[in-house]
Amino acid sequence: MSSLTFQDLGTGLDFQEIWDLQEDLVQRRRNQKIKDIILLLEHAPVYTIGRTRDKTSLELYQNLPYPVVETNRGGQGTFHGPGQLVGYAIIDLTQRIKDLHLHLRNLEEAIIISLRILGIIATRREGQTGVWIGNRKIASLGVGVRSWVTLHGFALNVQNLSLEPFQMITPCGIDGVTMTSIENEINRTVSMKEIKDIMTDSLQKVFR
Repeated sequence: MSSLTFQDLGTGLDFQEIWDLQEDLVQRRRNQKIKDIILLLEHAPVYTIGRTRDKTSLELYQNLPYPVVETNRGGQGTFHGPGQLVGYAIIDLTQRIKDLHLHLRNLEEAIIISLRILGIIATRREGQTGVWIGNRKIASLGVGVRSWVTLHGFALNVQNLSLEPFQMITPCGIDGVTMTSIENEINRTVSMKEIKDIMTDSLQKVFR
């Protein structure tokens, strides 16, 4: 089984630029030129949506305050921006288990483990990809795959400043959903570095 590496790309990153980077890394992984890698970053504010005819999750499409990008991941509309930790997993499933659903569950498990360390009890919800605390959603996931090499990944709301832009959309197409953050749940400020360190450890355990 291949080892897992990490790259911290920092903050304020353009979505299209990182998407292009992922596509390049996928090709390099397919050619066995790099190891499995997870990119950790914060995007510049952007709304994204999977390739679907149903755009109702972004019903205010023309009036949203940030750009909208249609991606090649699965899923409905969501927001990426400051205060949210995004993790993009470029992983060759032919070297692990060729099961995309298991890959999603593994990403969810790493988030659940990380939140538990912070004293937050989070769970999955039957039939809905993501991580939940009661009826509040704290993390969204969407992935793509090329010849069994994955791309895209998870978005974990860390700081409260990540929450307001969700109010202008129907996050992930789920009516009435309330988005929450780590700061909101533990009632204290947290640094992105703290969460990156915890998530890195959890991801290494899950994908060991």
